[in-house]
Amino acid sequence: MDLQLKGRPALVTGASRGIGRGTAKILAAEGCKLAICARRKELLEEVADEIKADGHDRPLIINEDVLPQDAPDKIRDQLFGAFGHCDILVNSAGGSRTVPWDTGDEAWDEGMSLNFEAIRRLTMALVHSMREQKYGRIINITGSSEPKGVNVANAAKAAIHAWSKGMSRALGRDGITINSLPPGRIMSEQIIERVHPDPQERAAFADMHIPAGYFGEPEDMGNLIAFLASPLARYINGEIIHVDGGMRRFAF
Repeated sequence: MDLQLKGRPALVTGASRGIGRGTAKILAAEGCKLAICARRKELLEEVADEIKADGHDRPLIINEDVLPQDAPDKIRDQLFGAFGHCDILVNSAGGSRTVPWDTGDEAWDEGMSLNFEAIRRLTMALVHSMREQKYGRIINITGSSEPKGVNVANAAKAAIHAWSKGMSRALGRDGITINSLPPGRIMSEQIIERVHPDPQERAAFADMHIPAGYFGEPEDMGNLIAFLASPLARYINGEIIHVDGGMRRFAF
């Protein structure tokens, strides 16, 4: 299937590792004019080198942290300076950590800034151009809104889901879609190093909780992202699509 992505400018944040990295490789393989953004430049260089070695155009490297107030403008200016506009935005930068239920404002401010405000502000920096060209695809990598305890990211991701639904209604007639993808257990830096570092425990968890029987790979997210980024996905808008091997137990 031709996803009609060749030559379309795309930006992937959080592209140095995990889901962002896997997604960047897939979009490059589909022929996108790609920009990759993250804090760790040496890892972005690795991704760019791997994409080039695979026979695709070397992506534009945008070495920026998404958190500072001026980050959206700096990212937009570098992106538009190279490509002129942006058709596809993949908001993959984020982080998650459990906190005590009575934790103070500092942890909440930090987590909400990274997992909600940074995504909202970068999207707003690019969406006006998408409206002018009557085409845009925004895909947010979010997370579970079924918390087992208190986690700032859970609240922030739930906010992204609600905000994205509202944005889909506001922008649908402009040819823009905005969808959210909560990943299950995907083999990423956070999962391997923090959540499930023990391979035996990882296998036991998959056997007990994941109908597919294994943890997913970043490309399992990236393949869906590539489709949602394409003109073929024009009628999928404002959705929350879980990519978790069937781990989520709720039918609705």
